[in-house]
Amino acid sequence: MLQVCLNGVRAPAESAAVPMSPESLAESAARAVAAGAREVRVHPRAPCGRTSLSPRVLGPVLTGIRSALGAPVPVTTAVSAEPDRDRRAERIRSWTVLPDLVSVEWHEPGAEELAAALLERGVGVEAALWSGTDGPGRFARSPLAPAVRRVVARVAAEDAPGAAGALVRPAAGVPVLLHGEQGGVWPVLRLARRLGADARIGLEDTLSLPDGTRARSNAELVTAALAY
Repeated sequence: MLQVCLNGVRAPAESAAVPMSPESLAESAARAVAAGAREVRVHPRAPCGRTSLSPRVLGPVLTGIRSALGAPVPVTTAVSAEPDRDRRAERIRSWTVLPDLVSVEWHEPGAEELAAALLERGVGVEAALWSGTDGPGRFARSPLAPAVRRVVARVAAEDAPGAAGALVRPAAGVPVLLHGEQGGVWPVLRLARRLGADARIGLEDTLSLPDGTRARSNAELVTAALAY
């Protein structure tokens, strides 16, 4: 399975191709799915450009993408979206439109409380484990580990492939999605295929195609990933 990660926390100044508004996110998602992506990950962005967990921001983004396609839509709950751990839980309880799946960065403070709040609302949780952090160990010891639907493992280029095995082990039979960032995107994509794991590509992780040229869209990255 190839997921497309549409925008992340990138600023528009980094690339004009990065979608921000609900309309541009829906359009970018539809084109990426038409190119072969099976799932769409999104960072809902407020008008100011900041990632937000507000129901007034999340709802229109999810509604817009779902009206354009039928693929699952995971979102993030990282500290970048809401630094206050108590307020993050409050935001989740105030959601009126629920995402299909929500990633919890297990190395961040309050990860277990956040996962518990999501599970209480019936929202699927994926554990985001980063190489070079204590997240994998914390997740392996967590009583909530058996309840997650998937592990999303971010592997730094300098740590692969050794780190991939360390990140996959705590998954204990749960589906795994491997991904890299920046220069590590393409090597880790190839590693994911070799390990039989799911993978992802998109402007959140890289602005460049395998040959180093700038990508013009998420769809172009998806096409390149499927041919890589």
